[in-house]
Amino acid sequence: MTDKALQKFDIHVFQRKLLQWYYENKRDLPWRKTNDPYKIWVSEIMLQQTKVDTVIPYYEKFMKRYPTIFDLARAKEQEVLKEWEGLGYYSRARNLLEATREVVATYEGQVPNNPKKLGALKGIGPYTKGAILSIAFQQAEPAVDGNVMRVLSRVLLIKDNISEYRVRSRFEDIVRELISNVDPASFNQGLMELGALVCTPRSPSCLLCPVQNECRAFQEGIPHQLPVKLKNKKQRVVSYSVFIIQDDEGRIAIEQRPNKGLLANMWQFPMVSQTIYEKGEVNEWLQREYGIQMNVKNKLGNVKHIFTHKIWELTVHLAQYIHTSTEPTMLFIPPEKLSDYPFSVAHLKVKRLLEEQ
Repeated sequence: MTDKALQKFDIHVFQRKLLQWYYENKRDLPWRKTNDPYKIWVSEIMLQQTKVDTVIPYYEKFMKRYPTIFDLARAKEQEVLKEWEGLGYYSRARNLLEATREVVATYEGQVPNNPKKLGALKGIGPYTKGAILSIAFQQAEPAVDGNVMRVLSRVLLIKDNISEYRVRSRFEDIVRELISNVDPASFNQGLMELGALVCTPRSPSCLLCPVQNECRAFQEGIPHQLPVKLKNKKQRVVSYSVFIIQDDEGRIAIEQRPNKGLLANMWQFPMVSQTIYEKGEVNEWLQREYGIQMNVKNKLGNVKHIFTHKIWELTVHLAQYIHTSTEPTMLFIPPEKLSDYPFSVAHLKVKRLLEEQ
């Protein structure tokens, strides 16, 4: 059933103009030089909620380290997390590693081109599935991300709230009707590229748009009002005190986070809620949790890190380790060895504070 937004809309003209623009204006990106589904898969995972310019050096380094799916499947998780260090959203790396191991074990290293099998792999949602199937296998599958919903909200004058799951599903159905069966890879990438370069969130370059004549929002003079995206709940602010604890030999204490939850298996400097610090109960907490105590020497500075649903406000202190009768459960390492361990972006900022001293 044709979506009502596509009534009296010339699909063939839209396809032709979009594809021609993409052929002439697409960016020269490393993952566009291959049809290897593994490499396209890696690029799409890295690009989730991350800017292209940030991804490029990570992708190139990652491909050099793990040029085939077999290389990645054999890798240790800590090695992969280290390669991912600074890119954020580390569950992406863990899921990618688990999924590549499944592909090697179940499909002899061949990324499945079946939508159901591909979508069942860890970390592959509807968008990533559509991107891999269309770009690597030339299947006419929708790949709907924020860029695509923004472009089509404006072109088709759709005023639904794009934050709702049902609306994303509607856009997927629309793309199924719009997509070029001749070159679905370029069509999907063309929509994304148009959103990234021309039909941008705040200052769309409507006068440069190849589908300006087809854009209903432009005709109505309201492209800036679309898409409709109702704000999510306000991010929760969580305050911590972080301690760079040095022993008599200058070694620094670090710990590994639990293997589930936020930043799973990443390394960090010891941190405690600001409430415990302000109550003067840090040493009791350290003794109970890690079998150590310390003297706080001075404050190094503050770090702020924004996650999707929360904000960390970190107060960073330099401290001296106090020997006790118990064996510490933290790991003490020389400062020059810190780079051997994968730290989250928040604690990389803490590490920079230390290096600036």
